[in-house]
Amino acid sequence: MFKRIIKAEILFWGILGVIILLTSCKKQSNDVSYNSAIKVKTTQAKEKLSSEFKNYWYSSEAEISSYKLEQARYGEIREGKAVLVYVTEDFLANKQVKADYKNPENIPVLKLNATKNFITGIYPYSIMQSTFYPVSNNQHAVKVSASVQEWCGHVYTQLNNREQFQITSHSYFESEADEHFNLEKSILENELWTQLRINPKSLPIGELEVIPSFEYTRLRHVPIKAYKASAKLSNNIYSINYPDLNRSLTIKFNPNFPYDIIEWEETFKSGFGSNAKVLTTKATKLKTLKSAYWEKNKNKDEILRETLQLN
Repeated sequence: MFKRIIKAEILFWGILGVIILLTSCKKQSNDVSYNSAIKVKTTQAKEKLSSEFKNYWYSSEAEISSYKLEQARYGEIREGKAVLVYVTEDFLANKQVKADYKNPENIPVLKLNATKNFITGIYPYSIMQSTFYPVSNNQHAVKVSASVQEWCGHVYTQLNNREQFQITSHSYFESEADEHFNLEKSILENELWTQLRINPKSLPIGELEVIPSFEYTRLRHVPIKAYKASAKLSNNIYSINYPDLNRSLTIKFNPNFPYDIIEWEETFKSGFGSNAKVLTTKATKLKTLKSAYWEKNKNKDEILRETLQLN
């Protein structure tokens, strides 16, 4: 009899423990959503995508916009071209790459490949930044990478969004060389260019902590970290000011969907030593087209570069 009472008590407390565990887990899942691969806690609601958004961005085409570029470099303004390529795709969080196959674990993202090409004297510069930003618009970019190539060498920086921001950076400069470090999560300037295209009203404003674009940190050789910044959104102009960097960025966009970027300006100190001066980089839109450009790789397709005024 005594043994049966003990067994009953054990069974009772065991069942009670399971109930407590289940209810506590259920409560936690209501409070936050958690991606098992990138360990990103999100408390904001997902962006509700309109039919207009889906028709435009899920049409099996990319949006390609070309810009006339006036780039500040080494204390002078250089003429060149910039291109913003936006496209939706599925992102594989575990491997941190574009997914080859459909999978429930895939993260739908709006990807931006931003390129610049300009000449400094005898030698050319080529810059590319890639940002993978969830269309849910309720968490940071899941990956950002940037590369700069010129005749002196090339540099590459990559951010992977996991429990922290994991940074890997390679450079031909001795002081930068190979770096691997983590950062606490903060707003990424790179992700703002994609967040704007989803919902400009969601852009962060006020006094902020922002990690500047990888293009800027590599060209100016400043540490990759969050800096104090103030941001404001006025009509169809979004601007950020970094007082400690003596730098500002202004993005002008179409106030109507699809909120395409019309032009931008970036003011900062260009050059080093006695040649350093505050200059303004400017980019002004030339042309936009929608195209499955990855299929346009024949010689006859070069006419599209004429359309974009890139030749």
